[in-house]
Amino acid sequence: MIILTGNDLTLDQVVRASDRMENVAIAKGALERVKSSREKVEGLIDSGKPIYGVTTGFGDLISERVSLDKIKDLQTNLIRSHSSGYGKPLDERTVRAMMLVRANSLSKGYSGVRPELIQSLLAMLNANVIPYIPEKGSVGSSGDLSPLAHLALVLIGEGRVVETSKIVETKSVLSMKGLKPINLEAKEGISLINGTSFMLANLSLGYKDSENLFRHAIIAAGMSMHLLSGTERALECGLFDARPYVEHSIVARALKLFVQGSERIRKGTEAKVQDAYSLRCIPTVLGSVLQTMNYVKGIVNTELNSATDNPLVLNEITSGCNFHGEPLALAADYLSIALTELGNISERRVFRILDKSLSGLSPFLADKPGVESGLMIPQYVAAALCNDNKVLSYPSSADNIPTSANQEDHNSMGGTSTRKLREIVKNVKGIIAIEMLVAYRGMEVYGVSGRHLSTAFSILNETLGDFRGDKETTTKIEKISELIDSNKMLEEIPIRL
Repeated sequence: MIILTGNDLTLDQVVRASDRMENVAIAKGALERVKSSREKVEGLIDSGKPIYGVTTGFGDLISERVSLDKIKDLQTNLIRSHSSGYGKPLDERTVRAMMLVRANSLSKGYSGVRPELIQSLLAMLNANVIPYIPEKGSVGSSGDLSPLAHLALVLIGEGRVVETSKIVETKSVLSMKGLKPINLEAKEGISLINGTSFMLANLSLGYKDSENLFRHAIIAAGMSMHLLSGTERALECGLFDARPYVEHSIVARALKLFVQGSERIRKGTEAKVQDAYSLRCIPTVLGSVLQTMNYVKGIVNTELNSATDNPLVLNEITSGCNFHGEPLALAADYLSIALTELGNISERRVFRILDKSLSGLSPFLADKPGVESGLMIPQYVAAALCNDNKVLSYPSSADNIPTSANQEDHNSMGGTSTRKLREIVKNVKGIIAIEMLVAYRGMEVYGVSGRHLSTAFSILNETLGDFRGDKETTTKIEKISELIDSNKMLEEIPIRL
């Protein structure tokens, strides 16, 4: 059971709730804060003071006053009118993460909602009711209005849900699962949708997936270094004392431990002065990616425990900009660029292994070159994935399109930034899988030595079997991708960061 306090939600808990369907509840202390915040809202409404989104319209309609007898209609109409999106529905994992982080944000006690609203949201999460949410439509400011409106629509018993891979009407699913729709009170509609939960769910899951992928990238790099008889000189700790980026030395130590005992690397170290950049610069490039990941992790951890709607209930109800996705947009774009580089350098090692003039190995690792093409085409696939990433890594946060009649005249576009990040992670996983495939084939032919290298080879052998001769490789790339997701290698091979 995950207990929400509003202040200490972790990335691991996001994964537990989104992937493992762990149940979630709100802490008693958080409930008390939520009640106190709600009482302030009700008191201010009774005082007759104008409150944005409560007794006024939204966006450029701020000058329009709403009478007290229409306050509830305003909140429900907000959810209906803002439920406008495009594209395929979000996957279950992302929707569950959205629901969790929205509930935690509301649990901080700054949003002015009733405890019943948060409890209804958590009941929906625990019953695995998955709102139908189109993937496109958020501009990352005023929060993720479009995606969150679709989520809130289900909470009030309207819209559609994804149930057993089918899109069905909400009411029948809520009834089947014993849940009742909630009627929105003052400020609750805007508190549900004016937040960064879509961006944050994507960034959180994208980061966690990249964390796992990064460790496998070190394994793939070490396998290539072994096959290409790379020199260990570029892993010497003195280099990283001279240029003291901590993450560079962390990668160098992890890589050196992984390749320890490789006879091919021992001979390469004796024979060579230096390697090509794709080998020699592994600590520098991957270390820089790790620097980026550490920065992004800090952003995510802060955002996971932030109140991100507007207005917020402080001493007064205060309008600000906590909904703006700029920190998430910039972080997602930064991580997208870094992961694109992780894929780029991996593809360069694949190319080097398969080019006989660079590797000294059989061309394309074919047993019978000419009659067989070997692994020529997997490198094409890696190149295509790299090209895809170079397009996707263009920073969405560099763009701005005003909305709401220029009341909202600067938007973060973080919805696009974080969504593209997830696609880049998938592509890089494919590239790393191809590097492992190529290195495994080479080890079959040229041998393997060293404890951890032998473990990696053995796990791949269990996954792929014998791989001599020309064979279809799409299935093999898929199997390695699934192996990466399973973390089986990391359970047996220490990659400490």
